[in-house]
Amino acid sequence: MESRAAAPSTAEEMQTNLASNLYYLCGFYPSVSHVCRTVGINRTQFNRYLAARARPSRHMLSRLCDFFGVEAIEIHLPPDQFQKLISLRKRVHPEPAPYVEQINALQRFSRPDMRKYLGYYHEYYHSMSSPGQVIRGIVHVFEHQGNVYFRKIEHIQGGSRQRVSYKFRYTGAAFFLDDRIFMVDAESLTQNEITQMILFPTYKNKVGRLSGLILGVSSGDQRRIACSRFVMEWLGSDIDLRKAIRACGLFDPASGDVDAGILALIDNSTMEGSALFYAAAT
Repeated sequence: MESRAAAPSTAEEMQTNLASNLYYLCGFYPSVSHVCRTVGINRTQFNRYLAARARPSRHMLSRLCDFFGVEAIEIHLPPDQFQKLISLRKRVHPEPAPYVEQINALQRFSRPDMRKYLGYYHEYYHSMSSPGQVIRGIVHVFEHQGNVYFRKIEHIQGGSRQRVSYKFRYTGAAFFLDDRIFMVDAESLTQNEITQMILFPTYKNKVGRLSGLILGVSSGDQRRIACSRFVMEWLGSDIDLRKAIRACGLFDPASGDVDAGILALIDNSTMEGSALFYAAAT
């Protein structure tokens, strides 16, 4: 009686399907090396996935799925079904505008370097709405679906005679491009401004303070365009968030509430003798 080869097990089928589907998805990018650099995976290890000689860990599989924009259950489908699914998805969802694709490409390119800076920070800069005062806010830099974003909260509590509390929330994206950190955000409550921060990276093993500039608009009636020196101080990746937010506010530089080293980094006194550098009105 003629012997028959045993049918592959479900696990074997899934591994073979995964390898074929990964190879298919890589075809949408310039090269396999480009995919490895962007995802942050060793090329030799990735080749083992493509050859069905190894399976990625759950964490690595999640990163790959986030990068390619598919679900884990989808990437294990038989190749013919998977390719039809991707083809249908491309027809249903039109190609993004060129500038959107460029932003996405910048995110993918910068993500490996930005991972070092994930976590919580206190931010410091001279207030654009209350000149002479220093703002301390809270910033959370995080990764979501393969890209790096951040949230920022500025909670400004009035003094004893001014029992008014203002809370501003910002959301934005972070990029590491040519040895500089670029952060662009929008005010998510009023949606009336976009700000940009450009920071120097750190060359130390641990992140401490990042300094640079912030460009934005004051919330006053004149809506003046202003620039100030800006500092982010690392707090950690797992913090008491309520305590960190309670420490935020608006401070007099002479009060001693803000570290002298930070005050020196955000000092704008060389900018034409003003606390801020303002755009010239025409």
